[in-house]
Amino acid sequence: MQRLEHKIALVTGAARGIGAAIAERFQQEGAHVIVTDVDAVAGQALADRIGAVFARLDVSSEDDWARIEAQFPQIDVLVNNAGITGFEGPFDGAPPAHDPEHATLADWRAVHAVNNDGTFLGCRYGIRAMRTKGQGSIINISSRSGIVGIPMAVAYAASKAAVRNHTKSVALYCAGQGLRIRCNSIHPAGIMTPMWEPMLGDGPDRAEKEAAMVADTPMRRFGEASEVAAVAAMLASDEAAYMTGAELSIDGGILAGSAATPGQ
Repeated sequence: MQRLEHKIALVTGAARGIGAAIAERFQQEGAHVIVTDVDAVAGQALADRIGAVFARLDVSSEDDWARIEAQFPQIDVLVNNAGITGFEGPFDGAPPAHDPEHATLADWRAVHAVNNDGTFLGCRYGIRAMRTKGQGSIINISSRSGIVGIPMAVAYAASKAAVRNHTKSVALYCAGQGLRIRCNSIHPAGIMTPMWEPMLGDGPDRAEKEAAMVADTPMRRFGEASEVAAVAAMLASDEAAYMTGAELSIDGGILAGSAATPGQ
């Protein structure tokens, strides 16, 4: 029997990267997957490829979440994966400053609108959509950056720290309501996804650049999106029935010791 057989699972930001890997793994585990993203073209293409349903969703929009709730009033698993760093571009010139001295309030709010508001709205929907059955699994994708400071990406780091804490609040709330709705967070570090491509390039020095970026990681490599998806599948399954409010790091050992320094 597949681990997620008969479960309805909605994944945000699922058009590419970690979200796409999670959606694909859930489908392989037998779930009925709902792929959501602001990128309708890439999202629909993934849904068609894995045999899922696609729905456009801007996670920062309360109206979009209301539409999702009307369309999918009952689910078993929710993955709040959609997120931005603030460096997505393209930019007219250099990327915007995201350090604590020069970041603009507008850029700060743009990151928090997706990462924080999106997670809050997603969790609110998830609780409502799981309340009828009285059980389910909410998985919030935070980051290593939600545990340590990132001086050149303060909005992102603060937003992911908020995701980490909100996860625990949701877990305690659901338990206090007598619901078997679990809420846990996953904290990836450097995971090889398309977001790294502009920095790595495809030149002869790509391997050297890649090695430099993981020099402070004990395992000396990037993680794979499939490795995050494997942990998400476990948390979504009934095997993790006694896990709630937990945070799982997928970081190649970077947070295991005190010598690791946050990247710039």
